[in-house]
Amino acid sequence: MTGRGYRVRRLDELPLVPTDDPADFDWYPVQHHLGLGAFGANAFGGDAGTVLVAEHDELESGQEELYVVVRGAARFTLAGEELEAPALSFVAIPDPAVRRAAVAAENGTIVLAVGAPSGSGFATTWDAANFGQVPRAE
Repeated sequence: MTGRGYRVRRLDELPLVPTDDPADFDWYPVQHHLGLGAFGANAFGGDAGTVLVAEHDELESGQEELYVVVRGAARFTLAGEELEAPALSFVAIPDPAVRRAAVAAENGTIVLAVGAPSGSGFATTWDAANFGQVPRAE
């Protein structure tokens, strides 16, 4: 569905970036397909053992990244520490220096990745008083 100023797509309606490697992850170019420009957004999918996020850091780009496990489960390695992230988990990496990687832990896993440099110009419009009783994650 597309309207004036918006687009709505289900994951199975997004095109895949072509690959010649059948063992490669499924790459859904969310940002590109939906015409977004303020932040990067991609979804990666695969069966157990598929590398969804190759090991990297974001020192060069300065990006903060958020990964959301949409379906299945993923095993993340963050700064050398392994952790399991089941469906509906949020993995936030505000420090660009943190090395990160993720592998699908279940068949049919989908991980959404969203990122942008911390100085990209985003400014919240929410009133800070709304979050007075909301703790920050540690």
